[in-house]
Amino acid sequence: QVTCIEVVEAYVERIKEVNPLINAVVKDRFEEALQEARQVDKLLSEGSGDDCLKEKFPLLGVPITVKEAFSLYGMPNTSGLVNRCNVIATSDATVVSRLKQAGAIPLGVTNCSELCMWYESSNRVYGRTNNPYDLQRIAGGSSGGEGSVLAAACSVIGVGSDIGGSIRMPAFFNGVFGHKPTTGVVPNDGQFPDAHGVRTSFLCTGPMCRYAEDLEPVLRVMAGPGVSKLKLDEKVSLEKIKFHCMDHDGGSIFVSPVDKEILQAQKKVVEHLESDLGVRVQRVAIHKMKYSFQIWSAMMSSKDSEGQEAQRFTDLLGDHGKPVWPLWELMKWLVGMSSHTLPAIALGLTEKLVNLNLSGKAKLVSMGKSLQEEMEALLGPDGVLLYPSHPTIAPRHHSPICMPFNFAYTAIFNVLGLPVTQCPLGLGSEGLPLGIQLVAAAYNDHLTLAVARYLEKAFGGWVLPGKV
Repeated sequence: QVTCIEVVEAYVERIKEVNPLINAVVKDRFEEALQEARQVDKLLSEGSGDDCLKEKFPLLGVPITVKEAFSLYGMPNTSGLVNRCNVIATSDATVVSRLKQAGAIPLGVTNCSELCMWYESSNRVYGRTNNPYDLQRIAGGSSGGEGSVLAAACSVIGVGSDIGGSIRMPAFFNGVFGHKPTTGVVPNDGQFPDAHGVRTSFLCTGPMCRYAEDLEPVLRVMAGPGVSKLKLDEKVSLEKIKFHCMDHDGGSIFVSPVDKEILQAQKKVVEHLESDLGVRVQRVAIHKMKYSFQIWSAMMSSKDSEGQEAQRFTDLLGDHGKPVWPLWELMKWLVGMSSHTLPAIALGLTEKLVNLNLSGKAKLVSMGKSLQEEMEALLGPDGVLLYPSHPTIAPRHHSPICMPFNFAYTAIFNVLGLPVTQCPLGLGSEGLPLGIQLVAAAYNDHLTLAVARYLEKAFGGWVLPGKV
């Protein structure tokens, strides 16, 4: 009905219109994208056969955006680190290459938090990204630019990565869909920082989309041959899923209580599932979830099976240069002279504390393994857990520093290796997105994706900012 050039031009115009407000796209490749769109139209006009093209190029002509932490040829790849300002990608990350080969057209790269380790996307290279529903609110992190750009209708598909909720928090705060796949299926190569040691089991690359139906085809392309490990061709009967529901983590002292509106939204999901599908949603209370932050933190800093130490954040901050001294950086920050953000400095300070109590850390790692077994046993081959995405709706800028551990609601599933789909549930009383996490046992991504498609129809999915 429309040409590819028309589609790409429309998205380019949309980005030019709203990006000055949200600061999500930090470097564009509009000229190259328009040239690629012309090539798509030429290919279509030559009439190579629609079915043949669909099979070869499942994402032909689809505009996408890519988190700046991933290599996209010719684009910056700083991850918000000042001393990487001159780094330009000379190749594509594996997932980016696969998306391009499938016909997708990258429009540019989007903002993230410094070194992708904070849940507000702000850094000294590109500044701060805003939430399109309320510019005074955070877009989340670390894939915050992706969440913001998708919510603002500037892109169709986003490439995100997630080691503590970096796909799901921005998806939640911005009212879009995000999927953290089962660990080890989608390659993480070509992003900075990449995971080393034990963290290779926790970092996941996955799709972020406005529409639930787009998650699966994008996941197939991203996973490549690895997709065979997932059961995406299995038909899902929603009535046969065993649904479980947990309202909160049990009351961790490190984490905010869950907002009433988030609890209310989750209650509506439970009621709808029970009345519409005729299923019974089982309420569960998993005691160890109360220690989610401590378990994630201990497992993130533990040695791998070969005894290799986890990479230190202060080494990453130095990026192969001089080591960064967090206390000195804090003093410089207080007088406005540090090139690092306060959350990055704070993380550098706290990582030293984690290793002070080694016996306590070992107990927490053991608790994490035990929780993983408990969760796999609970979910089994046909279970889905409903769990809050975050204790609060999108917070105001800077306020995460007051509650730095709220990301525990998403982070725990990284160390458990489980697939999770973040699903929007409309807007709350302040016009900000509500949502829920859908969790399944390892390699059962097809279950959470099917439930996300169902809930999108029931609750309306993504809502254009400013529409209400």
